[in-house]
Amino acid sequence: MKGARVDFGVSIPTCREGLSLPLPYADIEDCVRMAQLAEQLGYDSAWGNDHITAPTYVQEAYDDPPRFFEPLVTLAYVAAHTTRIKLGTAVLVVPMRDPVFLAKQVSTLDQASGGRFLLGVGVGAYREELQAIRPSVGKPNRGDMLEEGLAALRLLLDERKGSMEGRFWSFRDIEIYPKAVQTPFPIYVGGNHPNQISRTVKFGQAWFPASIPPEMIATGRVELLRQAEEAGRDGASIRVAPQVIVSIRRTSQEAQANFERSEMFRHFNTLLDSTLRNVQLQKATDAGLIGSPEEIVERVGQFEEAGADMMASMTFVSPTFEQTLEDIQMFAEEVFPAFHRSPTAASA
Repeated sequence: MKGARVDFGVSIPTCREGLSLPLPYADIEDCVRMAQLAEQLGYDSAWGNDHITAPTYVQEAYDDPPRFFEPLVTLAYVAAHTTRIKLGTAVLVVPMRDPVFLAKQVSTLDQASGGRFLLGVGVGAYREELQAIRPSVGKPNRGDMLEEGLAALRLLLDERKGSMEGRFWSFRDIEIYPKAVQTPFPIYVGGNHPNQISRTVKFGQAWFPASIPPEMIATGRVELLRQAEEAGRDGASIRVAPQVIVSIRRTSQEAQANFERSEMFRHFNTLLDSTLRNVQLQKATDAGLIGSPEEIVERVGQFEEAGADMMASMTFVSPTFEQTLEDIQMFAEEVFPAFHRSPTAASA
């Protein structure tokens, strides 16, 4: 199957300082630079992640706070400086956001970008962040909050007018207009838990897991197709878009050493009790694209054989921003051709 069309997307550093990237690392203009380079090189998408306030371990580790740039505002700014590349969130934390205002922001951003916005959503990596922002909600099931938020978003994005009386959000006779350019608007449901596959089938256009190896992608896709058939949906129309880590170097040893020195490696360990609680650390690292260009080509082929059609929100782990740009260019020049793609000439 290798050689068929696979989409490639890069993660831009909206809210990654001190978490999976060094601090300091990048400012908002650097987010634009990275997206512009990715567009010039022929990448399909650029994705910003979502945090409001840093988790405790980051606050304790650094004297200065990380720079977190709100992803929707940042992507609107990036949209004004790009023309072709899709722009997405990987992932926007729905439990932290009012669905009415979010639906209005989504529709406006899709209009402003000419139909280039992709909404990736999830429960969030750190419960403590939700509790800091919305202490009045106590300790709710964030999956339930995500489900209700997705139901609200689909209603507001798809229907002329919507009302809801829910456990977490209520609204009455809300009309979001103008609607998003894209119909149906693409929602990517993030998460590795089987419940997120069910939510993808109910509400989404793509399953958006993070840091799981090809064999888990294959198992999840079988379940996705089964549930889609039961729901009367065309399972083949639902994308499988794993979020992956990239460490590309001339040799496997250099790539592995680069990864193990990175902030991302430390970040992985903090997620083993939350986002990656069902994934062993070795399986999580196996899920990345870590190695020489030739090894990465083979690894992407394995993801493709497992049913993935997008390497979404690829997070390049490098010690500096400028090195990240060089790695993004190296990936395009040496990996793209194996998938019948020719990178556009560009200089980092």
